[in-house]
Amino acid sequence: MEAAIALPVLVALIGVALVFDFLNGLHDAANSIATIVSTRVLRPQYAVFWAAFFNFIAFLFFGLHVAETLGTGIVAANVVDARVIFAALMGAISWNIITWVFGIPSSSSHALVGGMLGAGVAKVGLSAIVWGGVLKTGAAIVLSPLLGFLLALLLVLLLSWIFSRATPFAVDSTFRILQFASASLYSLGHGGNDAQKTMGIIAVLLYSQGLLGSSFYVPFWVVLSCQAAMALGTLFGGWRIVKTMGSKITRLTPAQGFCAETGGAITLFLATYLGIPVSTTHTITGAIIGVGAARRVSAVRWSVANGIIVAWVVTIPAAALIAAIAFELTRLFG
Repeated sequence: MEAAIALPVLVALIGVALVFDFLNGLHDAANSIATIVSTRVLRPQYAVFWAAFFNFIAFLFFGLHVAETLGTGIVAANVVDARVIFAALMGAISWNIITWVFGIPSSSSHALVGGMLGAGVAKVGLSAIVWGGVLKTGAAIVLSPLLGFLLALLLVLLLSWIFSRATPFAVDSTFRILQFASASLYSLGHGGNDAQKTMGIIAVLLYSQGLLGSSFYVPFWVVLSCQAAMALGTLFGGWRIVKTMGSKITRLTPAQGFCAETGGAITLFLATYLGIPVSTTHTITGAIIGVGAARRVSAVRWSVANGIIVAWVVTIPAAALIAAIAFELTRLFG
């Protein structure tokens, strides 16, 4: 067990973690609302309220498996101390801000994973890494957008067959209503998977200070705080990224928006149940590309999609590097 830190420092670190959670909601608001905004079913100012509400209540529907993975499954719990948490958060927050400024829909989740890895390795070397959790997360980088892509593609093909004899007006009217349900499900999945990552960070910090006893768990006040911080961030919105996600990749109709959100939601529900901290950005982007590809391959602006993929690849190492530098600075000034 690491040496105890002063209460003000502990409170400050929890505050920084909640700031990250807020920025996560801000950064990933586009994931929840991009499709319903781009199809003009809801105006942005109403869509963020819709998404924020379902972000907040997500804890009612999911267990805390993802929080357990982030808390003890990326870096060994006995390596974690206040400096590791601080450095990890600095790495993740810095990368989130950089990508938000440039409107790049990178992954807040993988920024946090990268931050934890960078700080843990900077402290004790490669022995800090829990390879099982890291490999599971690494596999999800490929599998979550691929599954979102396939599910959305299949949904488009299935619904095209079901509604083959319906008029375009009837299809549009039907899916303008159904998209409220699909957007709700996606926002539930987003809140359920993403908020748990910060829960895991705060819980492992409390555990490292001996405040949770002999076993790791997530206190209920941590659950509520993290869900509220993420919902508040979503409420403020990430309009720069909405434009990329909602229109630059491909143009969407309400039916296509429904397919993208539903495919993304199924992927997130499955990952959250399995305790895998996936990227909501990866997932919805894969689903949107799947919808576009179902129409025709040329409907997808592949140059934009390629730029997003590059951001995915560099997120973990970039956040890890920033976190490692931040950890070394704490040694110099601590």
